[in-house]
Amino acid sequence: MKATKGSYGYIRAQKIKRTWITLALFAAPLLVFFTGLVLKGNRNTIFTVIAILGCLPACKMAVSSIMMYMQKPMKKEDYEAIEAHKGELTCGYELVVTAYEKQSFLDSVVVCGNTVAAYSSREKTDGPFVEKHIQKILKQNGFSVSVKVFRELKSYLERLDSLNEHRESIEKDIRFTPDENYPELTRNELILHTIYAISL
Repeated sequence: MKATKGSYGYIRAQKIKRTWITLALFAAPLLVFFTGLVLKGNRNTIFTVIAILGCLPACKMAVSSIMMYMQKPMKKEDYEAIEAHKGELTCGYELVVTAYEKQSFLDSVVVCGNTVAAYSSREKTDGPFVEKHIQKILKQNGFSVSVKVFRELKSYLERLDSLNEHRESIEKDIRFTPDENYPELTRNELILHTIYAISL
């Protein structure tokens, strides 16, 4: 199964994918450069200019690959524990939420009505900062929600159980008009999709 953004295994899959794309993007300008060197006998040709320009997208992808290599995937046992408790909740995994100031790794995020709960196992994750950042982005997109980042898995699982137990009453009176760009997404899925948009 293909590991898409928000699914378990996404970081591992992206490391491999971005590495191969980077290598391919560097191979093309190198091929052009050496072709010019063989045909013209020196490097002062239009082939060299084309090769240099061709390195720009390769360098951009290399930076993207490095950023992904700096991320560590979530623990499998944490994923299995969350899966056992998520029930009918809309859930995403392994999200590296980006902001101008910093990046924040969230092992898991769930959405239920006007509640967004997340879990981060990383000590470096600034919980209050990422809560405010996600809340601000969602508000700009028309979603007035509360965001809470849990640092302990046990507390997060208890929150999932509580949300599952009261899910119908939590979502009962929320009005939602489907987005014309994503008509197939529910409100919860659209909120999660918005969080995906600000993640690596």
